[in-house]
Amino acid sequence: MQKESATTMEIFDNLRRVFQAINEYSKVAERTTGLTAHQLWVLKILATTAPMRVSDLARTMHLRPPTVVGILDRLEAKQLIQRSAAKHDRRVVELQLTPQAWEIVTGAPEVAQDMLLKGLGELTDEQLLCVEQGMRLMARLLNAEHLTPQPLHS
Repeated sequence: MQKESATTMEIFDNLRRVFQAINEYSKVAERTTGLTAHQLWVLKILATTAPMRVSDLARTMHLRPPTVVGILDRLEAKQLIQRSAAKHDRRVVELQLTPQAWEIVTGAPEVAQDMLLKGLGELTDEQLLCVEQGMRLMARLLNAEHLTPQPLHS
């Protein structure tokens, strides 16, 4: 019973650490840039891959396109991104940073979501499978499998 108690405590502590880290990175991003973590993440992605289509951005962020469009609407209202029709196909909308956005990205802190993606990409297949199985089990323990995933602290 002692081992179970220590293991359970370690699981809870690590969950708390993950939530704390995401929350702290989000607060730092907001204080530093005036943007949410997801808004800053969009700018950082576009800084390395623009011009980019909305569907490609959504796929990169592991979010649904309508969620990304809402983030883009807020960034466009702040004049940080530009949407324009692609030259090769006028039906395709491409995204680019404005000069003001480049200034923000240059001095901006790292965002937790990007750190997670990079870290997961560095895991072995076996480690990645363990994380995936553990997270699926956590969702099941919380009866959360039916929930539609929402962005982290945006």
